[in-house]
Amino acid sequence: MRKMARFEREESPWLMVAGAALTLSVVTAVSIMAGPAHGQTASGRGPLSWIGDITGAINQPAATPPRQAAPSPAPAPRRMAQAGSAKEWSGEDGASGHPLMTADAIRNSAANFGRCVAGFWPEAHRRGVSEASFRRFTADLYPDLRIMDLMDSQPEFTKSVWDYLDILVTDARIARGREVLAKNAATFAAVEKAYGVDRYIIAAIWGIESNYGTQGGDRSVLNSTATLACIGRRQGYFKDEFLAALEILHHGDLTPQQMRGSWAGAFGATQFMPTAFKKFAVDFDRDGKRNTVDDVPDIIASTAAKFKKDGWSQGQTWGYEVEVPRGFNYLHADRTKNYTIGQWEQLGVRRAGGKPFPRTGDKAFLLAPAGADGPGFLMLGNFRSIMRYNPSEAYALAIGHFADRLRGGQPFVQEWPRQERVLSRDERFELQQLLARRGFYRGEPDGTLGSETKKALRSYQAAAGLPADGFASSGVLARLRGR
Repeated sequence: MRKMARFEREESPWLMVAGAALTLSVVTAVSIMAGPAHGQTASGRGPLSWIGDITGAINQPAATPPRQAAPSPAPAPRRMAQAGSAKEWSGEDGASGHPLMTADAIRNSAANFGRCVAGFWPEAHRRGVSEASFRRFTADLYPDLRIMDLMDSQPEFTKSVWDYLDILVTDARIARGREVLAKNAATFAAVEKAYGVDRYIIAAIWGIESNYGTQGGDRSVLNSTATLACIGRRQGYFKDEFLAALEILHHGDLTPQQMRGSWAGAFGATQFMPTAFKKFAVDFDRDGKRNTVDDVPDIIASTAAKFKKDGWSQGQTWGYEVEVPRGFNYLHADRTKNYTIGQWEQLGVRRAGGKPFPRTGDKAFLLAPAGADGPGFLMLGNFRSIMRYNPSEAYALAIGHFADRLRGGQPFVQEWPRQERVLSRDERFELQQLLARRGFYRGEPDGTLGSETKKALRSYQAAAGLPADGFASSGVLARLRGR
């Protein structure tokens, strides 16, 4: 929904759509937290120990905007404590170091929560939300400060791509996915005809995002987005999500009870954010409502609509597992380097298992998610479409592989380097420091293995006579340490 050391990425609007929701599937399976959308542990003192000091401030009447002003009554602190999640806010500064994520900034914003929500009325009115709807749906909102810990958590350890795939692509999930495909075969066929999107990809998204509707989060989407619109470091982004949630409720497509999801506001079977729901949700069964929560035709069609908009190519696969030759120049393994399949063959790349490529003119980039000691993958344009659903290479690989398994495909042919240990955050920080000392890394060490770190690592590997695959292994760290 950052999941692994090698697949950390910048937060983006669509990351918030699927990234936070994906965690629910992973966490339910293994009780592991990772990334800004994931942490579920908190430390420190009681959650709202400061609340008595701000009771008066929160409950003062909100400033009334000019015209169509419908101030939203702020909740009493007692309701905040009762309605919040089982685990409470730590009361500590966020790990990001952002000025809006300090404990004092969070407290001050929470004290102004009622005024903040009321201040959204003029824009809600411009979007067609009635005063009655605004009052009704904002009456019981409260600042869920536990979200601040979840937003800014930084895991000590992250997961390897092979562990990630093991968690998400399981025999049980494959079996359940095939049942869903068989039960809803007519709907999948109709949607496939209407949108040209592979049914197995849609079924894979549905399975990984919510385990076919059985896992999806239980926080109020409206309350979560209101909290994030008024408190923390991404208020501008979440203001739009909050207003979109209000529009959905006002129009009657969904009820507040249906709009329950992740802390970041993703909800429904395939985990749309409110703005994504507004843009892509369709009433495929023509019952008068767009429902991506528990209406199967709308779930399937709305997800397909998103993929069609994101450039899905009908009749094309997402990619191929490939064997990369020894001595290969891994500088070619770059998302910006799209070669034809024929050109990759000239570089010695072969399809795994001895199978031929169906179309040698298709363009693809090479992904080596575990470096030279793991399998390679040639990724076509549809892989990029999956990444627009969630901009993580590991996530997109899991979706593509799960889809292939649902259609009857086999596990990957090549072995993963399971002997490799994923670096801890402190070790990633040390890796950057050591690369900087040797003149390869010019950024500020932060423990995040982003593109600049990968570029520096490749340069070091090439200079040291190693495969320049950019893979941050424990062996490379040991070599940098001089061991």
